[in-house]
Amino acid sequence: MSKQQEKSQQTRHELEAAAIRLFGQKGFLETSIAEITSSAGYSKGSFYRHWESKGELFLQIIEDKLKSYREQRDGQHPKARDLDEAMGAIWDFLETIIDDNDWSRIFLEFTMHATRNKALRQALNQGAYRLSNELFASLVGEHVDSGYPPEKIGALNTALFEGFLIHSALGTGVLNKTDVRRAALLLARSNALKSNAE
Repeated sequence: MSKQQEKSQQTRHELEAAAIRLFGQKGFLETSIAEITSSAGYSKGSFYRHWESKGELFLQIIEDKLKSYREQRDGQHPKARDLDEAMGAIWDFLETIIDDNDWSRIFLEFTMHATRNKALRQALNQGAYRLSNELFASLVGEHVDSGYPPEKIGALNTALFEGFLIHSALGTGVLNKTDVRRAALLLARSNALKSNAE
């Protein structure tokens, strides 16, 4: 890597770090590109050499964050022996995201923002930016003996997780991680196992 490439990569990382910090403090919508560049000590031109918009920057941050979570998960979990272990692996992974309070709130805010922007919505639905229903399905798939589609179990985990993030962001305090994890396991068992599906 040349000195110029190293400098460009350093600039990008510093701008991302400033954005994450400001998004955590003020939220995605309330943070401007000017604030990001000023906080990182760069010009707006430096920002636009890397991204076309604040939304594009946030997609990069999501991709990097989910990649980091996935690497943690992949290094920690051996192949599951049964459905309970597979669900445990999924929820251990999801809880690392839940425990990152600032990040989960920012992610929710951006997701809602993206629903009103066709380009961001389409990008956000791509695998690099989403929790992987397919990956969750592959983790539970070999333990499903009822004929229920594993993809639906994967999608149900994502729906429960995202619903819990909203619930937590509202601060109702009625449910906790253990409640949702238990509900996800019971739902998976009731659909995936022939003995429970009958």
